[in-house]
Amino acid sequence: MMKSFKPQPWLLPQPVLIIGTYDEQGRPNAMNAAWGGQWDMKEIMISMGKHATTENLNRQGDFTVAFATQATMTAADYVGIVSAKNNPQKIEKTGWTAVRSENVDAPVFTDFPMTFECRIKEKIHESDTGYYIVAEVVNILADERYLADDGKPDMEKMGLIVFDPVHHNYAGLGQAVGKAFSDGKKLK
Repeated sequence: MMKSFKPQPWLLPQPVLIIGTYDEQGRPNAMNAAWGGQWDMKEIMISMGKHATTENLNRQGDFTVAFATQATMTAADYVGIVSAKNNPQKIEKTGWTAVRSENVDAPVFTDFPMTFECRIKEKIHESDTGYYIVAEVVNILADERYLADDGKPDMEKMGLIVFDPVHHNYAGLGQAVGKAFSDGKKLK
């Protein structure tokens, strides 16, 4: 038997994205966002509410997106519940190290295994409550400690987490269980 629920934002799993920007004084800022994903081959989309980060993006369209991990989970949650509007020094509390990106005008937090350097291409449905960002991925940085034997990022090594919007939990991504674009051939 199937149970019905009213519509909810329960698309599973949701990434735990850390958006990095600079504030008006040039201080690194970060926020936690879950409503994002791939838009096109070299573009991503993120749903933005009204945040200090949104104001930073309105001033300048460059930002970074890091992928939260089990090791960064507590601080990643913190930057999602504490606003830079009320605590402009919140990054200091995380213990993260920020360096200037070489490709966009935004901070790279070196505590994360992989970071996208991005530039806004388009804002969709802009209103007083926020907008959707479509952004070009200018470059991808990956810490060499988290690369697989083929030289590409290894999700298992990274210890990535996802957001469970149903129960408001974070869950770790597990091991690979199959091969995409291959295992289905068994049914041909």
